[in-house]
Order: sequence, then C-alpha cells, then structure tokens
Amino acid sequence: MSETTQSPVPRPGLPVGRVLGTLVAIAALVAIGRLAGGYIDPFREWVDGLGAVGPLVFAAVYAAAVVAFVPGSALTIAGGLVFGVVEGAIVVFTGATVGATLAFLVARYLARDLVEKRIAGNRRFAAIDRAIGHEGRKIVFLLRLSPVFPFTLLNYALGLTKVRLFDYVLASLGMIPGTILYVYLGSLGAEAASAAAGGADTGRTAIAVLGFLATLVVTVLVTRVARRALDDAAGDLQSQES
Repeated sequence: MSETTQSPVPRPGLPVGRVLGTLVAIAALVAIGRLAGGYIDPFREWVDGLGAVGPLVFAAVYAAAVVAFVPGSALTIAGGLVFGVVEGAIVVFTGATVGATLAFLVARYLARDLVEKRIAGNRRFAAIDRAIGHEGRKIVFLLRLSPVFPFTLLNYALGLTKVRLFDYVLASLGMIPGTILYVYLGSLGAEAASAAAGGADTGRTAIAVLGFLATLVVTVLVTRVARRALDDAAGDLQSQES
C-alpha cells in the first residue's frame, strides 16, 4: 500500500528583496541628489525663466519622447525634480496623455502594418485585444494601472484595437498612481539636494521619504489588483469562447 505525500504549499512571505531594493534605491537617490545639488537649482531657474511656457515646454518634450519610444521614467522623475509633486504630476500626466494619444493615432491611421509586425505572435496581447472588444474602456484603464506591456509599446498596440479614442483618453486616468510615484521619487532627489545645500531640515526630508514609501505601497497594491482583474477578464472571455 503506497502512501502519497503532498508537499506543503509555500506561504507568501515578506518581499524582502523588494524592500531592500526600495531602500537601496532611496539611498542611491539621496546620493545622486547630493551630487546633483549644484545643477538642480540652475535647471529650475531656467524653467522658471520661461514663465508660464516652462511647464508647457516640458510637457511637449515629454509627449515627443513618448511618441519616439523613449522610456518615460527618467523624464517623470525629472518632472518631480523640477516642479515638485503636485505640479510635476500634472505636467507629466499631461505630457504622457498627449504623447500616448498621438502614438495611438499614429498606429491606427499611419503605421498600422509596422505595429502589427511588432506585436505579432504576442498571445497575451491577443487575449487582451479580444477582451477590449467587450469592455474597451475598463480593460485599457486596467492596463494603465498594471503595466503588463511597456508603456510606449502599449500606446501603439492599443491603436490596433477596437477601443474608441474617447475611451482610450479617458482610461489614461489609470496612469495617475504610477505618475505620482515616479514624480514623488524625483521630488525626493530635489529634497536631498536641498538638504545637502543646507536648505531643508531633516524632519521635512524624513516626512518626504515616508510619504514616498506610503505612495509606493499603495501603487503596488493597486497594480496587483489591476493585474488580477485583467487575468480574470481574459479568463472569463476564454471560457465563454470555448
């Protein structure tokens, strides 16, 4: 008589690697902020010298970068460095939305064949494409919350789907959590540079770091929920088709 043994199901533990990675990233950012302290203020002064045009110029550069497949994370962090959290998030979100919309229109009306070749054979996108046919705005919003695909590629790929332009633009609201996170990260660099120059107190810097960590936790939780919702939507659609 044979006995079957079952291996215990591993329990999800504390993501120590992610925590350590976050702490290392913050430490590196503080170090970079100290090194860049002499350049941040002049850059800010240059942007301020442009007056009301400054944020518009930054948003236009950001939009052009999105269309050109340039990763937006560095520019988003720069937005936090220059404008701070609130204004930086608004400027970056505006530039990202405009750039994403332009990429969407290019894929839909000008470069459809090239984009189709780029994503050909991607099973995950094929499943999402079918799901978008049923719930376009919802699926695109979830994709913005959970970056299953690289942001710049996703903008072009969604141009091949049946989602309406209005729904696509409205679903851009899903970029807000990630935008705030990276802008907050950039503002920490500015805070570190200011502290290195003697312009900020330790307490305010500590509060800024704690605020960033809270934003990070919320963003990770939202991303997980969105990813599960995407998987559920794709799974439900497959079960209906089978």
